Amino acid sequence: MASWFGRIRDGLAKTARQIRERLGETVGIEADASVRPAGRATGVERIETFDALEDAMIAADVGLPATAKIVEAVRDDGRGSLGERVGRVMQRILTDVPAAPAISTRPHVILVVGVNGTGKTTTVGKLANFYHSNGQSVLVCAADTFRAAAVEQLAIWVERAQADFIRAQSGADPAAVSFDAVAAAKARGRDVVIVDTAGRLHTRTNLMAELDKIRRVVAREVEGAPHEVLLVLDATVGQNGLVQAREFMAASGANGIVLTKLDGTAKGGVAVAIAHELKLPIRYLGVGEAIDDLVPFDAGAYVDALFTDK
Repeated sequence: MASWFGRIRDGLAKTARQIRERLGETVGIEADASVRPAGRATGVERIETFDALEDAMIAADVGLPATAKIVEAVRDDGRGSLGERVGRVMQRILTDVPAAPAISTRPHVILVVGVNGTGKTTTVGKLANFYHSNGQSVLVCAADTFRAAAVEQLAIWVERAQADFIRAQSGADPAAVSFDAVAAAKARGRDVVIVDTAGRLHTRTNLMAELDKIRRVVAREVEGAPHEVLLVLDATVGQNGLVQAREFMAASGANGIVLTKLDGTAKGGVAVAIAHELKLPIRYLGVGEAIDDLVPFDAGAYVDALFTDK
């Protein structure tokens, strides 16, 4: 089985290749290692370097605000190669976010939200497998009561993850199903409850209000629940994910991101944009189709995957 770093590196391969190719058009990451003036640099060659860096960051969907911060910091930092300097700034951005909440309440309730097509349901199955593999008992709730295919798909993933499964009749109230699932987890002594909500567009106010109802209902059964609200974002949509994230933060209290389909895009820089503009931590990365292709996000590994050949 590949290491976590190996999986992150493989998932970011397209993004890393694009960044290196764009920088290589002028100086290249490694070629720039010899240009290390102290303080702010000047000269035509340096201007071309920073122009290339800006283009590379924007192409990787780092976003304009984060790109501006990175370029400015790199101008003032003469220590090491270009890749090392960019990496240091990125790592600061990625770690300047709230820490993940500790599992201090049993059951620990996780609400998983997102728009249709992001890989939300498969992410729930992979997340259940992750916790099970780390020795914790898991119960999964199918709160998407309107799309039968989603429930059947989730049931397969949950069985593979060796977790308990709570589902309801089609058309049942999602909040009521979520309440029953949390109550069942308490009765069975389960460590973690993962609630899979129906995919919804962030523009549908009635469906977003439903998420708020689920939050209120589970809070009645377990203090502080939901302890995590994980928003699943498709990395291939790049900057459009920021719009989704802002709306889900407001409607559902999203406090963490699962970035999926990372292996299929060169827009992996969106993780930096999310951390910089929204101060939301990236919690997990989806890097493939297998049940164990969900890895905890690590800022150091992310930066190394983009700028080193380790």
